[in-house]
Amino acid sequence: MVTRRPRRALHWLEPGGDPEAFPPVEDALDEPPGLVAAGGDLSLERLVAAYRRGIFPWYSPGQPILWWSPDPREVLYPAQFRRSRSLIKRERNAGFEVHWNSAFEAVLEACAEPRESDGGGTWITTEMREAYAGLHAAGLAHSVETWRDQRLVGGLYGVRLGRVFFGESMFSRESDASKIALSGLVRSAAELGIELIDCQMPTRHLASLGSRALPRDEFLRELRRLLAPV
Repeated sequence: MVTRRPRRALHWLEPGGDPEAFPPVEDALDEPPGLVAAGGDLSLERLVAAYRRGIFPWYSPGQPILWWSPDPREVLYPAQFRRSRSLIKRERNAGFEVHWNSAFEAVLEACAEPRESDGGGTWITTEMREAYAGLHAAGLAHSVETWRDQRLVGGLYGVRLGRVFFGESMFSRESDASKIALSGLVRSAAELGIELIDCQMPTRHLASLGSRALPRDEFLRELRRLLAPV
């Protein structure tokens, strides 16, 4: 006889309420899988509280803010990043330059451009862009950019807390430009003390570069370790 877990009700957060008032991620819904809560706001304090708990916002225009903690969680350990011979050659010979935080809002706007893979829409709403611009102003959100001939051709952005970089999105206007930005992040990881890059959800693109899935409880243990004061 199979015992089914009782269906859980979605937890709603109050806008302007206690930014720490997230339910345990173990109470995330089974359907859709990993949905922890809805509502609330995108204040700096709430976003930081979410990331520290292994939760991130992801929703479409017209929806309430949705908060997720998928199980398993896709991650990349910098030492496990895979550079193909072709990528190494492109890094060396194609005239690309990698910079940090020289065009954060431009990277944000590029990542928010509608894509066919997202059904022609975008989940990076105006509200999301304003929230992450605020995190950037506070020194918590960062961009890694790929430039060629003084043009921004690729990049990524995310949030850094402790020894974790929580990746949010990337874009590419030329072949391999987003890979080169990620490679630049990995190359800087040791100097910056970054030991884990959170990729959130699996993709073939990320898996080809060395990402792997961690069970959520293992991911949360890693967060506790890497967010603790050194």
